[in-house]
Amino acid sequence: MGKEAKEQARLVTGGALTPLLIGSRSWRREAVPGQASPRSWESEMEGCVSNLMVCNLAYSGKLEELKETILADKSLATRTDQDSRTALHWACSAGHTEIVEFLLQLGVPVNDKDDAGWSPLHIAASAGRDEIVKALLGKGAQVNAVNQNGCTPLHYAASKNRHEIAVMLLEGGANPDAKDHYEATAMHRAAAKGNLKMIHILLYYKASTNIQDTEGNTPLHLACDEERVEEAKLLVSQGASIYIENKEEKTPLQVAKGGLGLILKRMVES
Repeated sequence: MGKEAKEQARLVTGGALTPLLIGSRSWRREAVPGQASPRSWESEMEGCVSNLMVCNLAYSGKLEELKETILADKSLATRTDQDSRTALHWACSAGHTEIVEFLLQLGVPVNDKDDAGWSPLHIAASAGRDEIVKALLGKGAQVNAVNQNGCTPLHYAASKNRHEIAVMLLEGGANPDAKDHYEATAMHRAAAKGNLKMIHILLYYKASTNIQDTEGNTPLHLACDEERVEEAKLLVSQGASIYIENKEEKTPLQVAKGGLGLILKRMVES
């Protein structure tokens, strides 16, 4: 399976998208915790069997067996499986903090990526593993590392509403305006997903409200399209423009549904 196909397997089909937005919105099809399959990256790993026993031990949380295995052959601590994942990747996915700490004490690389470009920090941030994110950052994990879609760990923290993780990443030097391959930022994700507190966090760390993605959409376009009323109002109150046109020459007001456009117009003109 190619890299692009593997990444698509991590995405799920979301709600109906307008033709205006569908081109650059594949990340909006990511799984939300609690949804049925298709599955997200971390849930994709559930029930999977690595071709390395050490990775399976890390994922299943068998710390003592893992220690015994690695101490007998220390090269296993950094060996990669069929998807270029190490024991650290698998432990981060499953949230086994003690195993992660054991591996980090051995000095395993913290920035190795799997064949889709996911680092352990990407995985931990996406899966909501707060303590593991903290441990990885403490060992020098690259906070602005990108995967094959150009996404940083902050992109996943923003779309999945991982507040504490987002703060840790931003305090650790994460670029709040980093763009993925669709030129979407964490703010685009938070706005589209309706993550109001995340928008507040990003604004505190000086994230821009008017960056346009490859379709010309700003975070406000996406908030309006998804009928995120409070999120759209917050963005406008913090300088998001209601006049920027996307590539189909539509402003956020023209994308807005119901009475949202009128509400935003009154905010600006009052």
